[in-house]
Amino acid sequence: MKSKVAGYVLIIGSLYYIIAEAISATFFNSSLMSTYLFHTISELGIPNANSPLFWLMNSAFILIGLTLIFGYFYKFRDFIIKNKIVCSVLALVTAFGVIIVGLIHGGNPLTSGYHTLGAVMAILGGNVLLVLISRSMNNFGKYQKATLTLGIFGLIAFWILFFNMESIYMPVFERLSVYTLVIWSFITGVYLIK
Repeated sequence: MKSKVAGYVLIIGSLYYIIAEAISATFFNSSLMSTYLFHTISELGIPNANSPLFWLMNSAFILIGLTLIFGYFYKFRDFIIKNKIVCSVLALVTAFGVIIVGLIHGGNPLTSGYHTLGAVMAILGGNVLLVLISRSMNNFGKYQKATLTLGIFGLIAFWILFFNMESIYMPVFERLSVYTLVIWSFITGVYLIK
């Protein structure tokens, strides 16, 4: 029963995030394609005229952080055989990073450093967490291989993002490095339910 509860919570969190971002992007002050290609996720959460649904995007950051904490510590942690403490710490770092991003928006010189710190905690911490989880479970089956693939892909995207901050396509690499954790949350929810 605990597995199913944790699974549904993770699925709801991941789906809410994708839908909330899509709706926020639809109402952003740019075309939908342009928003996804040339505007960062963080821009969707800045309270200004460009993003009238900033509160929706920020709620998605906060919710997926909370669902990660709940899903991981309520049940998923039981599947971790090795590196239990490190995985738990990384799960908290990742979740709190996403929550910080939702609570402290970018675009403000006084708070942008905290926002950036939260983003690094979420993206780098999250993808390192995926790689570690894949190697810390009892076996290395399809789920673990998918988790490892997502983690490595996310780290590569983050690496490209880090060295191309001035590129007009930087938001694409940002999304690629973020979506790995969102996808993982969904497939982990399915894994826990089954």
